[in-house]
Amino acid sequence: MRSYRRMLGLPGMRTLMILMLFARLPASAAGMVLTLHVAVGMKRGYGAAGLVGGVATVGIALGAPVMGRVVDRYGLRPMLVLTTVGEAAFWLTARHMSYPVLLACAFAGGFLVLPAMSIGRQAIAALVPVDLRRTAYSLDSVSVELTYMVGPAMAVLLATQVSTGVATIGVGGTVVAAGVALFVVNPRVRAAHEQAHGSERIPRREWLTARMVGVYAVGAGAVFVLAGTDVTMVAALRAADQLDWTGAVVAVICVASAAGGLVHGAVQRSLPQVTLMALLGLLVIPVGLFAGQWWMLALALVPSSAMCAPTVAATGEEVSRLAPPSMRGEATGLQSSAFTLGAATGSPLVGFVVDHSSAAWGFAVAGIGGVLVAGAAWALGAGRTARTPISAGSPS
Repeated sequence: MRSYRRMLGLPGMRTLMILMLFARLPASAAGMVLTLHVAVGMKRGYGAAGLVGGVATVGIALGAPVMGRVVDRYGLRPMLVLTTVGEAAFWLTARHMSYPVLLACAFAGGFLVLPAMSIGRQAIAALVPVDLRRTAYSLDSVSVELTYMVGPAMAVLLATQVSTGVATIGVGGTVVAAGVALFVVNPRVRAAHEQAHGSERIPRREWLTARMVGVYAVGAGAVFVLAGTDVTMVAALRAADQLDWTGAVVAVICVASAAGGLVHGAVQRSLPQVTLMALLGLLVIPVGLFAGQWWMLALALVPSSAMCAPTVAATGEEVSRLAPPSMRGEATGLQSSAFTLGAATGSPLVGFVVDHSSAAWGFAVAGIGGVLVAGAAWALGAGRTARTPISAGSPS
């Protein structure tokens, strides 16, 4: 664990990790709150809730690289003001909107989402030397796991025990608090040597290469597998009449993912991003054979879950290495868009398969999709021995 001690000993690193853990809470709770507000609070059903969520997802996917470009051109604080005010305005007024108005505003609310994930990845690249980035991104992935264990649970508790309207206000208030905290701390998104030597604008075609597209594809593929697995897991538990054990299964796979992330960050040499992606997909394929009992399903998901955080961490590490410092905001924004695309395709596609076959086929399709993405990414050059990237260099 020497690498973790070195990394956490860097000036400002502990503060950054704690800040990003808090700043991600609104995003982790938002989807659940929106679903419950439309389906339960407005009594419109889950189909209508899914439509609102889909519109918001499109906004998030399109807005992330735009907000990243704002950071590249004008700095972090102007983007924070824009997104904090915009997203908070949506959430603090959502409970007063009719369904058609909410549907129309969901796109703007998504487009102006406070990009806490991207900010964290940029700050890590600026703060942490290259030899410790794997460790930092691994710990960051573990932090994301913790956030997504806490945020949705808090959202459900507030929405069911108080009201969905109060839950929307809670998200809005948390967005404001996170935005203000980030504005005050103002974490650096470029290192000192990058400020001095890496401020020039670089044409997108020079850094958005086939190799970088392959890296993004792995990120999208990983989330595709995870989203498909989540949907199929719920279906399998429901078919076995053990839906009450969903929380226990989720806890097991989150712990497995966190453990995998910690190991990935501790070793000096880990598996390449494409190999991690391929293993993630391959290990999901046979899970459906063990879906008879909740504990068997949980244990069967442990190996693939252990590949989750490492794959996501490796994606962040590759993006930070291949993207030029002056374009890092847009590059990390595109990474967020890739994750969003993976989630937006994984859930409905695998859910369709489950509806028309069985949970076993759902796991198989999710895993096969991940393996195919890994193959495509390898063909694009991701995971191979890299030439010196545009962003190469170290602090002097």
